[in-house]
Amino acid sequence: ARKIYDDLRPQFMTAWDDRGNIGKRYYSQDEIGTPFCVTVDFDTLLDKKVTVRDRDTMKQERIAIERLENYLSDKLNV
Repeated sequence: ARKIYDDLRPQFMTAWDDRGNIGKRYYSQDEIGTPFCVTVDFDTLLDKKVTVRDRDTMKQERIAIERLENYLSDKLNV
């Protein structure tokens, strides 16, 4: 998880949040206006994918780690 965070930091505003349960983390990030949350979970170790949650639609997608930077760039028009 830390490597993904470190890889995204040069291009995106990022925040590391590992406190509480996932629902509280999503709520906290929604409150400050974070457009996308990237979640690393147990499945990430198996399939090399993360869950990306869109704040506005609440839709969640599994995205390959190797595609994550391009995915976020496209979504954020960066």
